[in-house]
Amino acid sequence: MVNAEVIDGLKTRLAGEAARIGFVSIGFAPAQDDPARAARLQEWLTAGFHGQMEWMEARAEVRRGPQSMWPEARSVIALGMSYAPSHDPLALAEAPEHARISVYAQGADYHDILKKALKRLARWLVEEAAAAGLGETRLKVFVDTAPVMEKPLGAAAGIGWQGKHTNLVSRDHGSWLFLGAIYTDIPFAPDQPHDDRCGSCHACQEACPTDAFPGPYRLDARRCISYLTIEHKGAIPLEFRKPMGNRIYGCDDCLAVCPWNKFAQGAARNKAFLPRAELVSPRLADLLALDDKAFRELFSGSPIKRIGRDRFIRNCLIAAGNSGQSSLIGPVRALLADPDAVVAETARWALDELAALALEVRPSP
Repeated sequence: MVNAEVIDGLKTRLAGEAARIGFVSIGFAPAQDDPARAARLQEWLTAGFHGQMEWMEARAEVRRGPQSMWPEARSVIALGMSYAPSHDPLALAEAPEHARISVYAQGADYHDILKKALKRLARWLVEEAAAAGLGETRLKVFVDTAPVMEKPLGAAAGIGWQGKHTNLVSRDHGSWLFLGAIYTDIPFAPDQPHDDRCGSCHACQEACPTDAFPGPYRLDARRCISYLTIEHKGAIPLEFRKPMGNRIYGCDDCLAVCPWNKFAQGAARNKAFLPRAELVSPRLADLLALDDKAFRELFSGSPIKRIGRDRFIRNCLIAAGNSGQSSLIGPVRALLADPDAVVAETARWALDELAALALEVRPSP
């Protein structure tokens, strides 16, 4: 028979150890599948809002809930690590010669940092559970790459709520949380789900440059700049190129305008997430000159590396076309004969945009 008092004590100590490792949020949720959560996922997939993210649909039955993946699971431990920026994520909006990289990608790859921390916490839990007389504990750790719905699980565990931009919002850390989860066969007492505190605010909806929100709490990824610059393969549709501005990897607009960010403390984040100087305000001219080798060297240890040089240069060319900077004509023209057909097409578009702007501003004779 499981001793509830022993498990409650272990839960308290686990929270303390998580904080010591660097997690700023921890909560506990039941592992049972949630039919309402599964229905919302299916509705989103049926609408085609996942775009080219085929893996979302391919493993939809496993995403329904923890026990659909692992029937032995009894609890979900939801954890958050802060990456709150110390600078304004929107500061480069009026600096067209520079590229905008999402805050989360300016430092070390969060997959690696969180996975290492989760494994460390998991080892601690196994050892402490055994010492407490609970026997051999089984568990699984997840960071973003498995069919796990971290955001609704985080909300169910009480570490935040899913805001109208569909991301998790924390009262203490705003919209700046990396999420991880541990599934375990220990039946921890669940915490209360977090109340929705978005109220009448629609700032995130209004900030979106591409109208990616069909309504509050609904995201059409096919229109989202984060999706377009990271997940979308091939040429980016023309209707989205101008709204992309100088964003070349991700987009922080809907997160950055959230009023709850005023409580977020940049000092609380893991030091590994501190931005690399060369990624805070990179010059488009420098990025356009990257070949595959230079791209891999520059983005070693960065999540940006996974999209590859060609997709990255495609994004940079769109930013160049939107820049109005005649100094970028040369770097763009050099890519017209690029071996990658999408890069070459995007270079032609960017050159046309720059040429058209040059004609507009040329003084009359």
